[in-house]
Amino acid sequence: MAGWDSLYNLLKLEVIQRNEEGCNTEGFEEKIEAAGNERLKLMAIYEELMQLPIQSDFPFTEPSELKDIRKERPEGPRVLHTKHSEAAWQDKFYGAWLGRSVGCALGKPLEQPEYMMGDFGNPGWKNVLLWFQGADAWPITTYVPAQSRAQKEVGLEIAKWTPKSLRENISYMESDDDIRYTVLGLIMLEEKGLDWDSWDVGMLWHRILPYYQVCTAETQAYLNFAQITSHEQNFLQKKRNTDWQEQKDWVRTYLNPYREWIGAQIRADGFAYGAAGNPELAAELAWRDASFSHVKNGIYGEMFIAAMIAAAFSESNPERIVEIGLSEIPANSRLAKDVREAVAIARSTKDQVELVDRIWEAFKHYNPVHTNNNAALVAASIIFGQGDFEKAVTTSVLGGWDTDCNGATVGSIMGAMLGAEAIPSSWTAPLNDTLYAEVNGFHPIPISECASRSYKVFKKLNPNS
Repeated sequence: MAGWDSLYNLLKLEVIQRNEEGCNTEGFEEKIEAAGNERLKLMAIYEELMQLPIQSDFPFTEPSELKDIRKERPEGPRVLHTKHSEAAWQDKFYGAWLGRSVGCALGKPLEQPEYMMGDFGNPGWKNVLLWFQGADAWPITTYVPAQSRAQKEVGLEIAKWTPKSLRENISYMESDDDIRYTVLGLIMLEEKGLDWDSWDVGMLWHRILPYYQVCTAETQAYLNFAQITSHEQNFLQKKRNTDWQEQKDWVRTYLNPYREWIGAQIRADGFAYGAAGNPELAAELAWRDASFSHVKNGIYGEMFIAAMIAAAFSESNPERIVEIGLSEIPANSRLAKDVREAVAIARSTKDQVELVDRIWEAFKHYNPVHTNNNAALVAASIIFGQGDFEKAVTTSVLGGWDTDCNGATVGSIMGAMLGAEAIPSSWTAPLNDTLYAEVNGFHPIPISECASRSYKVFKKLNPNS
């Protein structure tokens, strides 16, 4: 069952996905066009696509299972032995939650095609720049203004469904999937501790997340998981047996050409907070979560981000944080290659506009919500920010593509690194320590309470910290 889009469009995307995975997809576009909307023909083409072998000259090594991923990762610290006072720990947890909220709220009104894909003859980042310039709000030092001369001069608009994230209106963190998944990570660790796997992710989603709150890869995994659980009477009793291991790959790949897109990458934070200072554990928890709906680089994205967040609670050097993130994913993966390229770009420029222009040109061949280009922008923003919260977060949003996701991720990392007290109040005060997540018990809730609960989970999982 196709959920997010038509079968025809899913196959068009699957051709791109299989090509990126190293398969020879020559001729498949023409086959799909010839099939039109005839389902049986399209499904025959789909089965043929999925049977394609990876070409022998594909230069990357990209497993999806944890033990195989760990064989391919470079050396790393794995655990950072850091002692903070209780007050310092709490400040960092509050900083992580606040930073994620700030970055998400900043990017949320720009989650529009003209900023994500580019339009009006401009790359996405240029349209972000034009909106702020047209509102006399450049450089970016505040939330997105509601009005801009770019509306008349260029034809730009901002998202109509995010009124509570605009500069003139903001008074809390508006409900968003980037916040909702952080809440779900917290709930999973509160309820299960470390005793859970990707099966439990599916069960939690079906208990808490309505279908309308998931998209792309999550939509398809959600539907596939529902088919399994509804058709197998005794499956609930077998969840940790080989049945789930055999079914998992089908759940995360069947009619799911989004399996290397950003959906898993934005789910890292709630798990990483519980593994603060322990990047290896953070990456493992991220793997458990991501492997429900993603494969290969889609999994690595969540592992990379989780390891960086965990490291940021102990490490203050941005370059070292990115390096630690890379140490938990395969060194010879597309994601590792792309991040290393982005880091090199960030090191070689001191101008924010030049940076996002070069990042866009280097990675614009990816879908705007692919894992790799967005992770590359995140890494570049952290390096370029040089420890400055505002500089890092605004760079990640200026870069276009998935603006709210990248702002949230960079905000989370910078907030964990710097602590809440170091985040400028001009960014945090408008949120009034409040978020809405459309999750029972978290709608609304003080951001500080979320931080306190994450800290309690961390202490339970790490009693000697």
